Amino acid sequence: MTEPYAVPVPKGYRVGAWEVREPIATGAFGSVYEGRRVGDDEALPKTVALKFLPTGTGTPRQLTHLRELIEREVELHRRLKQPRLVRMYDTLTVDDPARPALDGATILVLEKAEGSLSALLAAQPRPAAGPVLLAQICEGLAQLHHAGWVHGDLKPANVLLMRDGSARLADFNMAAELEGTHAYTPAFSTPDYTPPELLWSEIGERGRRIRPSADVWAFGVLAHLVLTGSFPLPGATPSTRRDAAAAYARGTDELRLSPELPDVWREIVRDCLTRTHDDRIGTQALLRRVGAAAGTGRPPRLPRALLPRRSRRTTMLTAATAVVAVAALGYGVSNWPDTGADGGGSGAGGPGRETTRVTAATYGASELRTDKGVPVAYRRLIVDSAHDCVRPEVTPALIAALLKAESNFDPDLSDPSVGEEGEYGIARWTPSLLRWWIRADGVPATATPKPPLTPAQSIPAVGRYLCYMEPLLDRTGLSGDRQVLLAAAYRTSTKVVNNAGGVPPKYRDYAARVAHYLKEYTPPAKR
Repeated sequence: MTEPYAVPVPKGYRVGAWEVREPIATGAFGSVYEGRRVGDDEALPKTVALKFLPTGTGTPRQLTHLRELIEREVELHRRLKQPRLVRMYDTLTVDDPARPALDGATILVLEKAEGSLSALLAAQPRPAAGPVLLAQICEGLAQLHHAGWVHGDLKPANVLLMRDGSARLADFNMAAELEGTHAYTPAFSTPDYTPPELLWSEIGERGRRIRPSADVWAFGVLAHLVLTGSFPLPGATPSTRRDAAAAYARGTDELRLSPELPDVWREIVRDCLTRTHDDRIGTQALLRRVGAAAGTGRPPRLPRALLPRRSRRTTMLTAATAVVAVAALGYGVSNWPDTGADGGGSGAGGPGRETTRVTAATYGASELRTDKGVPVAYRRLIVDSAHDCVRPEVTPALIAALLKAESNFDPDLSDPSVGEEGEYGIARWTPSLLRWWIRADGVPATATPKPPLTPAQSIPAVGRYLCYMEPLLDRTGLSGDRQVLLAAAYRTSTKVVNNAGGVPPKYRDYAARVAHYLKEYTPPAKR
């Protein structure tokens, strides 16, 4: 395979009762392969998905917690007549000192899917099977909530489709166990499916407080998208739709549901997308109404566009997720390939030829060179953070060049000797300064973040800070490349750069490094 995998595993490699076959997907810190059973245990399926988590991904405490979660998940599946969650069969640990890159890696043995809802919607907007799939997705949410969990990141990419066309909830990287009425999840989610109360919620030491009602909001957005092909809030980008959600929550804007949404579903979507969580419909009541709206019938047939074609190379590769913890359940995959309705793929070359794929190596490739050493784990964060700024100077290549110059992409950098507080993390933030940029709404956090500072905190804050500083740089009196000047301002301040009329002498070596990497990371067409 030519694309870099977080955990490269050779075809034919054996571990436990499984032999590794074709690659399926890769994420920021894990890679998924098809596994074929080679043992005699017929209680296990013939084929599975093997998710390899790199050596050192989990501490002993995390791995113990992982095993406890798996035991609960297995017991949950035993109690369910029609489970709608991707099934976990086992966990394994690689014992292979001859292969240091694999030795000690954790493997999750998972039910194998054939595609995702996001790929189906790309191939068939407003699919005829949409109502039945929504009923099955709602069943999965109800099962998860009844077991005491919140999903936390429900969206089309995290709904997998099995060979019989039925849906399973997957990618439980953000899932959290309820403690009374709340759970705590990492401060990361997909804006289009995040309820207004969480868009700018306070982030404590344990993460962000979340309720099952957050999943209900996400289901309402998902239902509107599946049934109409559009989002329920206006805007051409996730950022503008996020702002529309905030205006709606404040009462200064209204929902603008599509006229193509059937009346029975219109009321369901409205009851999911209430301004406050208190008014949102409960999961069990939602399940009853969705079931009635969808009617009964056999599971939908999986469209041919999503069934695997026999070819020398798999087309089921994915874009890297921005940040993943040790995944307790699910693939941990952010996207599946979008294939054409004829089954021939959407890539250049037409039917029968190899499909163009969005992979960990190609995410944002038109704006950021993906072959020059930018770590796979940070590409999505870098690209998406640049897109959140409307100023053309703030590009993925600039953010990547700045991170390279600051830390050489080291997420664990710790330099307490700088100033009174020190600098930490991949972007060398001073904690008290990061406090002002850690939140997407521009409101400073009430508490100064404490090291270690994660890439999920640090990289988006870089984009926001650069976006804020760019108009403060002098438009007429500065010499030099404006992007490099902006990086110099990040290292010192806009005032110092303006007073110096360019890059101050003290920071010229730093600016030269940024300029070198900026050129290296910018695709030729963008230069």
